[in-house]
This record gives sequence, C-alpha cells and structure tokens, in this order.
Amino acid sequence: MTSSEDLPFSLEVVAVPADDLRVDRGEIARDYDRAASDFHRLLDSAGVADLHRRCAGTRWTNQELLFHMRFGYMIVLRRLVLVRVISRLPAPVGRGFARLLNATPLFDVVNYLGSAGGGRVFDRNRLGRKFDRVVAALQRRLDREAEPNFGRGMPYPTRWDPFFTEYMTVEDIYRYPGRPFDFHRNQLTLG
Repeated sequence: MTSSEDLPFSLEVVAVPADDLRVDRGEIARDYDRAASDFHRLLDSAGVADLHRRCAGTRWTNQELLFHMRFGYMIVLRRLVLVRVISRLPAPVGRGFARLLNATPLFDVVNYLGSAGGGRVFDRNRLGRKFDRVVAALQRRLDREAEPNFGRGMPYPTRWDPFFTEYMTVEDIYRYPGRPFDFHRNQLTLG
C-alpha cells in the first residue's frame, strides 16, 4: 500500500470560501450593457442604404442581422425557462430532447426566416427600444436569480449554434448572448 507521502500529488482537501463560488452577476450585467451601447451605436451610425445592404457571410441584410442579434438576447429568457424544466427531469429525457433538436433541420429555416421577417418589421427605432427592454428584463431576472439555480443545466443541441456546448447551465445561458452578438457584429457591413 502506498502512503499519501509517496504520491506525486496532494490529497489535501482545500475548502473554497462560499463567496468564491458565487456567479459574478455584475460581470454579466456589464456585458449586457456593453452590447446595448454597441447596438445603439451601430443603429445610430447606419444610414438607410447601410441597413438594406447585404452583410458578410449570410443572406441577411444588415437590418435583418441586427434583428437577429437582438433576438439572441430575447431567446435567453425562453432558454432559462426551458433549462429549469429539463434540469428537473431524468437525465435521459434531457439527452433525448437535445438529440431530437439536433436532428431537426427545420431550425435553420425558422432561424433564417424569423430574422428576415423581423428585420423588415422592426425599424431602427423599434429595434433599439426592443433591445433595451430585453436587456432590462434579463438584468432584472439575473438580479433575482437564486444562487443555486446557476448550476442547473441541461444537454444542448450543438448543431444549432457554434456557441452552444453539449451541456449548458443557467449561468452559461446568461453569459451566452454576448458571444454570438460579437460574432455577428463582425459580419455587419455598415458604413
């Protein structure tokens, strides 16, 4: 039998203070504020011709892509509900749900058409107001979120979005929208 002194690593248990386990809500809220400021700067600097120009790497116009960028924040509210429900079910149900969603090709069509339609319906003023409302709603929810809920999670359909991981927690969902926002920001062809 080997003693713990002979091991190349320590078996010592280190206690982590409870404060170190807390989610940095301020960091998440600041990222929401950063995106909202950037979104308004983009809207304010874009002319009519800019908004109707095709963006790089998609079939959307800049206005349609801006709608899609706002939609990424809006859908977080729905995903939070979904993860609360799925995380309470037996693990095989969550894995099966993710597999089913991965196998659904309809998502790509709905994603494209939803943003194409939304970009035509929402002008720059409505887009800006809607973005502010959804960010405010997310921040209110973030402030009220019980700390233990941040660790709840579920399997996710990774085929849908390169920013999804195979398993996402409530914290991951709150942190999610800034990554696709920044990615799509680089596809805009404004100015």
